[in-house]
Amino acid sequence: MSTLREWPLQLSVDPDDLDYDDPSIQAFILAALTAGGGITGYARTGSIPSIAAGVTVGALYGLGGLRVRNRQPYGLELALAASFILASSSVPRAVKTMKPLPIGLSVVAAFGLYRFGMLWRAQV
Repeated sequence: MSTLREWPLQLSVDPDDLDYDDPSIQAFILAALTAGGGITGYARTGSIPSIAAGVTVGALYGLGGLRVRNRQPYGLELALAASFILASSSVPRAVKTMKPLPIGLSVVAAFGLYRFGMLWRAQV
């Protein structure tokens, strides 16, 4: 039986150790943003569609990031699909309402579409 002192779990992450150009890190950041946004939307307004969409898109980004990190197939495709789903729902709302939240979601989606699309294109 191991003690807590022997346990190799690192509870803090040094930002200097992260490679922000790594697509898995970018997918994890987008996962946290979209899932956190869905949870925040639910907490503020009680909107079940917000939490369902945010957590689902966040899960797709997270799963894509895990698959990219572990060099498994379809990681980039999952992250690209999450970006497409996010863009297809946020861009029309951003154009129609010109509100900051849909515009911000559209920027996140555009970043994901560009980044994961370019990586996928280079891979094919």
